Amino acid sequence: MIKKDIFIGMLVGLIANSVGLLLTATILGQGDDFTTVIKAATNEGFLGKLISLGAVLNLIVFFIFIKKRQDYRARGVLLITIFIAVFTFVFNLF
Repeated sequence: MIKKDIFIGMLVGLIANSVGLLLTATILGQGDDFTTVIKAATNEGFLGKLISLGAVLNLIVFFIFIKKRQDYRARGVLLITIFIAVFTFVFNLF
């Protein structure tokens, strides 16, 4: 049961981050489509920053799980957020 809740939290955190990335690319993309914005971000070196901005939705999901007292799901969201932070740190190094 605990592992299942952590996995659900990780899945929800990953989906929230993906939706956040999509929203961020749409808002900051000045009307361009998603793939054009991602390609431009990769070429100009700020893809990591876009991914980090997309992780803001994880904060909302995390607090929803905390408020509902679903601590293990909140833990899963936190794990995904830490993974994304490490990924963007490593991505920016290379």
